[in-house]
Amino acid sequence: MTFDFTPEQIELRKSVREFAEAEIAPHVLHWDETQTFPLEVIRKCGELGYMGAIFPESLGGAGLSYVDYAIILEELARVDPSVSLIVAAHVSLCSNHIFIAGNEEQKQRYLTKLASGQWIGCWSLTEPEAGSDAAGTRTQAVRDGDHWIVNGGKTFTTNAHYAQVCVGMAVTDRAAGHRGISAFIFEAGMPGFRVGKKENKMGFRASATGEVIFDNCRLPNSQLLGKPGEGFIDSLRVLDGGRISIAALSVGIAMGAYEAALKYSKQRKQFGRFISEFQAIQFKLADMATQIEAAKLLTYQAATFKDAGRRVTRESAMAKLFASEMAVKVCDEALQIHGGYGFIKDYPVEKFYRDVKLMTIGEGTSEIQRLVIARQLLNL
Repeated sequence: MTFDFTPEQIELRKSVREFAEAEIAPHVLHWDETQTFPLEVIRKCGELGYMGAIFPESLGGAGLSYVDYAIILEELARVDPSVSLIVAAHVSLCSNHIFIAGNEEQKQRYLTKLASGQWIGCWSLTEPEAGSDAAGTRTQAVRDGDHWIVNGGKTFTTNAHYAQVCVGMAVTDRAAGHRGISAFIFEAGMPGFRVGKKENKMGFRASATGEVIFDNCRLPNSQLLGKPGEGFIDSLRVLDGGRISIAALSVGIAMGAYEAALKYSKQRKQFGRFISEFQAIQFKLADMATQIEAAKLLTYQAATFKDAGRRVTRESAMAKLFASEMAVKVCDEALQIHGGYGFIKDYPVEKFYRDVKLMTIGEGTSEIQRLVIARQLLNL
């Protein structure tokens, strides 16, 4: 067992960090306050291969590993979690669902444009009455000859307002329960398909989150993604990889907050001494650094297993659970170290603190992760 990154991965981390600090860092506060979707930076992410990191070069991707992908997300999140989330939702959810379940024609038509960053993708599973209970989906698709008529709506869809492609789930056989949910590919501009309200969020404000609405949207059968009734089953496979991305994102947020707190502790004086000289602050920093390292090990273990072709349902849930809850604690301590200044937008920990809570909610709440882990342990 090795805990070393390859020279190529070390160079990748360096290049992503340089890109994030040069192209993203100067704009983070402005994007957050104005809720500006950083479209130009996302285009550059496509040019650099981030938008198709885990897909083969033959389909427009970068042909990287999940470990490489986790490095990219971690380094982006260290500077701006919103940018990292935009990339993660595009790659791990929308694009990866097409890669996992799509036929060759669908991959050539959609994945090549998504993986190269020409198009942005979104993924719609959650509904107002179907959050953690995704199997309670109400959106319905009814067969009409060689077409499907889709009616319903989704919420909390990342990238919805800027996506050219949406993968959405709909019930095709109500009696079959979760085995009666199918996945479909929607294109922006299709009659009956539109985006609705853009949410005004506490954090991740540069990442657009909103509603997707299907109003008698008529789709040819060629837009069915995977087999009928297997959309939810495929979604679980998608989420196995997606939770690795959220774990990496959480590690990146924690790193950003920790580094800010470490730097501040060496500059701030109280009682004639730098606060880093006080044991109370030293213990906080020691705990933060240790927790981050533990989360990294879980995250990169899950990514390594994924690269090896192993099923990672348990490992990805553990990584996501631990890393997300760790990041919340680290951001809380980072703000505490800053004292009153941590409550001011001039300091980055204020934004990390607002952003981080989503990590324990998105792509399965902490409670759902514990349920997934328990079921794996008990073979349920």
